[in-house]
Amino acid sequence: MLYQIFETQRSIMEPFSDLAQAAAKLYSNPLNPMSQTPLAQRTSAGYALMHRLGKDYEKPEFGIKTVKVNKTDVAIHERIEIDKPFCELRRFKRFSDDPATLTQLKTQPVVLIVAPLSGHYATLLRDTVRTMLQDHKVYITDWKNARLVPLSEGEFHLDDYINYVQEFIRHLQSIYGNCHVVSVCQPTVPVLAAVSLMASRGEKTPLTMTMMGGPIDARKSPTSVNNLATNKSFEWFENNVIYRVPANFPGAGRRVYPGFLQYTGFVAMNPDRHATSHYDYFKDLIKGDDASAEAHRKFYDEYNAVLDMDADYYLETIATVFQDFKLVNGTWDVKGVDGKVERVRPQDIKGTALMTVEGELDDISGSGQTRAAQDMCTGVASHDRLHLEVPGAGHYGIFSGSRWRSVVYPQVVKFILSHAKTATKTASAAAPKAAPAAVKLAVVKSAEKAPAKAAVKAVAKPAAKVVAKAPRKSAAASKTGAAVKTSWVQPKQKA
Repeated sequence: MLYQIFETQRSIMEPFSDLAQAAAKLYSNPLNPMSQTPLAQRTSAGYALMHRLGKDYEKPEFGIKTVKVNKTDVAIHERIEIDKPFCELRRFKRFSDDPATLTQLKTQPVVLIVAPLSGHYATLLRDTVRTMLQDHKVYITDWKNARLVPLSEGEFHLDDYINYVQEFIRHLQSIYGNCHVVSVCQPTVPVLAAVSLMASRGEKTPLTMTMMGGPIDARKSPTSVNNLATNKSFEWFENNVIYRVPANFPGAGRRVYPGFLQYTGFVAMNPDRHATSHYDYFKDLIKGDDASAEAHRKFYDEYNAVLDMDADYYLETIATVFQDFKLVNGTWDVKGVDGKVERVRPQDIKGTALMTVEGELDDISGSGQTRAAQDMCTGVASHDRLHLEVPGAGHYGIFSGSRWRSVVYPQVVKFILSHAKTATKTASAAAPKAAPAAVKLAVVKSAEKAPAKAAVKAVAKPAAKVVAKAPRKSAAASKTGAAVKTSWVQPKQKA
């Protein structure tokens, strides 16, 4: 009944929200004499805030129209590559009429970004996608709102998520020969499972895995998110947060974890911060600070847009990742599309390089949770592993914003390029434009050898983690990442 009550309340409030928007425009319109009265700006700001607090937030667009590749504007065409019942594999195809730029675009590495299915849409990674498009062919998993998926499409389980990821990897391998995978937050666990299963079967695995801020081992440095999952029983989640989709949606009758409940949980983590942010928005409108007001709108247009998750997937994630810790305990069995059940064995991964990224102030995936993958993937050579910790970065800061662009991304692109099979201009800015193929191949070989040298130094160091220090010298250093210090890690070996 809760879902139906919420939808009824939302439907009743919708016309009032529209009226508030109209009133805000009325009091701010310079052609209206009332806009010149002393309290007009405050009245307009109050109505504008009321509109935003009461409106319904739909799925945002990625809205990436162009990116710069070596100072050249490249057009972006967004299209659906594969359409699955619960997910779309979305491609950001790049176009250019500049021959040199076009040649470079064709030789750049292919990256599959696996977006989280944990409340927000994949557009939360807009900044991640936009930045990576400068140096990569980019695909992303765009998960669908479960309330829009008819019951006729069947259920969606955590195993299905893993099978989707494997299918997408194979699809890119069939086109390009191989690919690189980047997972952010929640998908680090199913991505590690997917690649592990492929390795155990002897299939070709991605060239690299980059895992950012995910709960690989949720027992380490538990956060409020982890504590909620461990303090409540499986039955509590099933009885208190699972509801059926109302009749006015295509997925009517489907059991889901509703987006509005997830949003309530997000806000409850930092209520004071959100209240202050909305009050600042109100003051910005009064002052006429349009830039700050627009920044607020863009952030909350994304933050307030949430989706429903299928109940089976959500409950299985709670049990597998946060309660039974099946991945780290080595007890996780996954059912494939053929019905065969297989054990997840990260130690079987050998030909895939591994990079893990954590934020020092991450309050969703605590310190050490993502780095745990380093100790589990014992089959990966030590010089093919890298761990990056970003001082001062929270959860969102490692994949969006200035720290992502100036601290994390330079290391990610360097890591991917050092394990790419095809040379690109990005591999060496000093390479001449008309360099022969042999020179380009030599550049790649030297890039692949560089990490090995660093690995020798890492063996001699007993450090448990590697810290990427935020650049402080200058803005130029920030852009190049020159002040960031990283090294290759020697992970713990299992007996």
